[in-house]
Amino acid sequence: MIIDAHQHYWQLALPFEYDWLRAPQHAPICRDYLPEDLLPHLQATGVQRTVFVQTQHNVAENRWVLSLAEQHDWIAGVVGWVDLASDQCESQVEEFRQHPKFVGVRHITQDEPDDNFIVREDVMRGLQTLERHGVPFDLLFYVKHLRHAVTLGRELPELPMVIDHLAKPRIKEGGTEDWLPQLRGASQFPNIYCKLSGMVTEADWQAWKPADLKPYVEAALELFGPQRCMFGSDWPVCELAGSYEQVHAALRELIGQLSQSEQDLIMGETARRFYRLPDSESAPAP
Repeated sequence: MIIDAHQHYWQLALPFEYDWLRAPQHAPICRDYLPEDLLPHLQATGVQRTVFVQTQHNVAENRWVLSLAEQHDWIAGVVGWVDLASDQCESQVEEFRQHPKFVGVRHITQDEPDDNFIVREDVMRGLQTLERHGVPFDLLFYVKHLRHAVTLGRELPELPMVIDHLAKPRIKEGGTEDWLPQLRGASQFPNIYCKLSGMVTEADWQAWKPADLKPYVEAALELFGPQRCMFGSDWPVCELAGSYEQVHAALRELIGQLSQSEQDLIMGETARRFYRLPDSESAPAP
């Protein structure tokens, strides 16, 4: 089972906050992206399942994408949003976890003005709510936030967490010295995983090649192992730097020397276990 553990949809006519898409550098992806747009890429690459990951701090997006998931069996899971800092957090979690395809929560931590947002007392209470309910959490960090993973791992040992996009290391500059020690700290906690995603948009958009990503993939695999690493396309954001097919092929190339069982973990099994994805036999039609 090949699973893309990180993709998005958006529809500009919906009453959501899409101002970031209207920035000049994002003009190429400032249009609607819906399941019918993703399907040809899945068919071209043999990806059989996907996990949608939130783009909005708005529970209405959860409801919208869960309705899409009901129409498309290959949308295996939805990582949505709840207000971690609110007294509504638990009731929101209880509402959405009733849906079999609601498989996790994310907050866009990287955009918070407070670099310590994720370890604030009120937010930690929200994360404890996720822990009690067994709802995984996606960590959307920049490198400057990655130091908090140690605190989260220590304080929330039963909460499955995954670092999105390897915490966005400085791939274009080839930098690792600010990133690698923090990633090593995070990897010490068995409940923290890592997505091999979002790398091409941290590289040179016009000239990246798989070799540019290699040191980062190798570091993540050494620290977390294939059993805690998972493939994510970050489509359609990836289209700023490369096609879905190019992103998929690059990771396939970089893990090609691993055993088949290790590749199977990275390309699907780790995500299936982490998000406890519901079983299904069907796949996107050819």
